[in-house]
Amino acid sequence: MDRFRTIFQYFQSNSESVMNGICGLLALASVKMYTCFDFSCPCLPWYNMAYGLGIMFVPPVALFLCGLILNRQSLVMLEEWRRPQGRRKKDLAVIRYMCSSIMQRAMVAPVVWIIVTLLDGKCLTCAFSSSVDPEKFVGFASTSVVQVQQLLAKVPCKDDEFMRNNTSRKAVTRYLRCWSQALGWSILLILIIAAFLVRWLRPCFNQTALLQARHWSNYIDIEQKIFEETCCEHSRLFAHKCILHFFKSMREEIKLHSFSSPEVGEGDEGEEDLLRGITDQDQVNKLLKMWYYEKPPLDVCQATQRCPLGQEKSPLLWTDSSGTRPKFPQHISV
Repeated sequence: MDRFRTIFQYFQSNSESVMNGICGLLALASVKMYTCFDFSCPCLPWYNMAYGLGIMFVPPVALFLCGLILNRQSLVMLEEWRRPQGRRKKDLAVIRYMCSSIMQRAMVAPVVWIIVTLLDGKCLTCAFSSSVDPEKFVGFASTSVVQVQQLLAKVPCKDDEFMRNNTSRKAVTRYLRCWSQALGWSILLILIIAAFLVRWLRPCFNQTALLQARHWSNYIDIEQKIFEETCCEHSRLFAHKCILHFFKSMREEIKLHSFSSPEVGEGDEGEEDLLRGITDQDQVNKLLKMWYYEKPPLDVCQATQRCPLGQEKSPLLWTDSSGTRPKFPQHISV
């Protein structure tokens, strides 16, 4: 049990590993769905191609969209791309790196589906059975054009009474399946060679831009996670304070239900420090608005320049025009 807990905590802390795991699960799910799918070609001249190509390419589109939806970084990338520039400039290289990483992971399951269908051969046989040249096969040479189209459309249906023992049907099936498998293995070989070249030739070029883009893409993801965790912690403390004020006259019942109810003044100072003076709904809304429109610049030296070394910095508070209640500062340094 401890081993599974360690693995789960590792995946929680490593977003890239989580995304790789999701890609692997989607790829396995695509193979499982295809093996469980009951493929039934309509065996009609005008519907075979639509059905075969639809089975080959429509599920990959759905799997691609699922890969984008399940990838948390896709939302982070869109937010980084569409956010107002504010006090932090946008780096298009980082956005391109994130987009490339997201697309690569989302394309794994669709490519697996297409390769599996090509290696199986049923979809391509159904789609292109009517497009085969009948002169290459002896059994279709002495029939009319209309009959040839009908017979070729029934090639995928081996249970049809007219095609069950037809040797030409078996020849057409072997011909199309051979082309389908050759295409599938060719695509797989091209992908393996491309991955090999990218993996082994990348160190031969300058890695500075790649390292910078990867570093700041990870930073954006981690920054968003820490911001959400900080908001959750502030919400918990905020709710705790509101509940204590609401049930101030019911301390005895709260104690009976095993709620922690500190005495008056106990723990208030620590919670106020954690709340950082953000004590009402308007302040929280303004903070979230400022985080979206005016993200602080990536310069941690600003905080040290304002506060000399060895001196503690006071909580970030400010007052409104009347000076009666605390408000947020115009900028919170990273």
